[in-house]
Amino acid sequence: MQPDLELVHIRKGESFAAWQHGYPFRTVRWHYHPEYEIHLVVATTGKFYIGDHVGHFEPGQLVMTGPNLPQNWISNVPEGRVEPRRSRVIQFPESFIEETMAAVPEMAALRPILERSRRGLLFAPETGRAIEPLMGRLVETRGIQRIALFCEIVDMLIHAPEPQILASLNFQLNMGKADDTTMNRAIAYLRENLTDQVSEADLADLTDMSLSSFSRAFKRHTGMTLVRYKNQLRIDLACQMLLTDPETRVADICFDVGFANLSNFNRHFLKLKGMSPSSFRATFAANDAVRMTG
Repeated sequence: MQPDLELVHIRKGESFAAWQHGYPFRTVRWHYHPEYEIHLVVATTGKFYIGDHVGHFEPGQLVMTGPNLPQNWISNVPEGRVEPRRSRVIQFPESFIEETMAAVPEMAALRPILERSRRGLLFAPETGRAIEPLMGRLVETRGIQRIALFCEIVDMLIHAPEPQILASLNFQLNMGKADDTTMNRAIAYLRENLTDQVSEADLADLTDMSLSSFSRAFKRHTGMTLVRYKNQLRIDLACQMLLTDPETRVADICFDVGFANLSNFNRHFLKLKGMSPSSFRATFAANDAVRMTG
């Protein structure tokens, strides 16, 4: 089965994404992304899939994956139950880490683990337990302290007991080739220019297709029109920002994700999520408060 390309949102003025999500959530599917990922499970048990590896996870599991490695974590929870906080995640692009290593020679110590992560690395439970409070702080932190916490976390990974390599040497799925397929090239371009006014004609030119051919192919691939797909991506990003940026105004999030006005944003959010952005944020805050006091 062809994995989906996941959109990773890195806020303006930041070098990497650090966030948390619950279960069910939009990223819980067979997917890949160009960024490195450090993934810590904080609640639930279930099965996880990295490349051609299948295993069992529980709270405290810590996995690092390299660019374009297909992955998924599926929790064993009753239908209808919502787990407000299932995973904490750090995602960083290859360009960020390469530029950092070039500017800061000490960071070159990270290169071996980056190379091995291309097949997925499973760390010992004690490593996950040691890193959990740091990742919790990183999700909430802004400014230069994020860099300090990031460096502390990757230093712990470098010096951790030898992790288990997950995907086999025979795993031949070429995600670089998948990136070159027509629709994934178009989706990747949307991902990189989500806040710009990218038209269907722009994407047709990018993929060397006629406008009508591209429109038909895009709808077959995604199940929706380009306008609807862009709005879905933007609302998904807005949901992530509402949960990870509790102090940011809804109006600011509206413009940050690419909507031209607040009323249009609110209308699409209500249509896709069944509630207003403010209600969405308050609902998850209430769930989290119950979990913390329960």
